[in-house]
Amino acid sequence: MTLRKKTPVGVRSMNEKLPIGCRVSVLFVCMGNICRSPTAEGVFRAMAARAGIIGHIQVDSAGTHDYYAGGPPDWRATQAAQKRGYDLAPLRARQVEVEDFQRFDRIYAMDWMNLGQLEALRPRGHSGHLSLFLDVAPNLGVREVPDPYDGGPEGFERVLDLIERASEALVADIRLKLPN
Repeated sequence: MTLRKKTPVGVRSMNEKLPIGCRVSVLFVCMGNICRSPTAEGVFRAMAARAGIIGHIQVDSAGTHDYYAGGPPDWRATQAAQKRGYDLAPLRARQVEVEDFQRFDRIYAMDWMNLGQLEALRPRGHSGHLSLFLDVAPNLGVREVPDPYDGGPEGFERVLDLIERASEALVADIRLKLPN
């Protein structure tokens, strides 16, 4: 399968202010929804809460595959996140559904492979935002969050480093768009 880079398409201009009372809905997606995407969900949720905007945001995570549906995040992801003050324990894996394209304004894939699978699943006419998560933080110099599953603890730390930086950028972007 050859993946081509696509320009993200937004429901509204990415620079446009949100209407009063509008909620932003964000979905993070990786392969099994046990390492990267639940980490992104937990980190982003905590940062949005600290920024005082969590009441304006719906956040979730999912996987392109159903390998671990109903199960908790990988214990190594949970442990690494906990060391930094993020609680992933309540999260449970689920597979992305076609309906997610209606429920979420912004869908962020962790890598090109999962982005390609989301593009194939995306309903015709869908105009929501679909891109790589790290594209919100272009200064990172990388575009994919590497899968730490088959590696050691340093892989989970690297994932957290990247996700924290991208989450900061996403929180700042959403905060700018919320009405004062």
